[in-house]
Amino acid sequence: MEQSGTSTLLQGAVQDLASSVVSALRGGDHARVSAPGAVDSDAGAGIALAAVRVLGSDALLPSVLLGTPPDPDELAVFRKAVESFPPRADAAPTVLWSHWAMARTLRRLDPSSAVGTAGETEPGADWLDGASWQTLTHQLAVLAPLALPGEECAVTRAAARRPVDVARGFVRAVRRRDWRQAAGAGRWLTLLDGVPDTLGLDAGLDFVELMGGQDPQVELHVRAARLLRAGAPV
Repeated sequence: MEQSGTSTLLQGAVQDLASSVVSALRGGDHARVSAPGAVDSDAGAGIALAAVRVLGSDALLPSVLLGTPPDPDELAVFRKAVESFPPRADAAPTVLWSHWAMARTLRRLDPSSAVGTAGETEPGADWLDGASWQTLTHQLAVLAPLALPGEECAVTRAAARRPVDVARGFVRAVRRRDWRQAAGAGRWLTLLDGVPDTLGLDAGLDFVELMGGQDPQVELHVRAARLLRAGAPV
């Protein structure tokens, strides 16, 4: 029961943080992400840090996409989350990449930060090259925070080699009503060359937002995709 209660609290914290990011993306430099609480001030600090870790580098997406400096409290919470949740040696590739992306974002916004060797070395992405288009789309959707212009890495190169497969995965996710996967795949597709014109990505993103936009994590990826499509100043 306690574990279930903690899981519910974490899910709520993640959704609240995602909603805050969406509000900041909508408001441009007129809004900021609300830091999820002082790191050492109360019993909810662990939940707050875990929520940042779940959302990953997207917790600071407004600062990255819009070029606005992060709030110092927000940056401190993000830094603490990176430090508090290093990946284990046997962690899944998506966990390694998520941590790496967070460390890269932290170095970008706070060059003085020392995040350790786990955040310095780019993980491998060979597992994506041999993945089916269904698996590729699922994995890329999980790693959607890596979908940023001008930020090349092994995952972005793997996605760039398979735009048609990602497009197929986007259509499949929409048909299956998997709005988070569709939104994440759509975010990637805004950056890829060779996406079929027949896909109708803009209309597809509108539909994903209409059907799944009540989920802040869906709205976050759709909003990011639109900013990327419009040429956000990264």
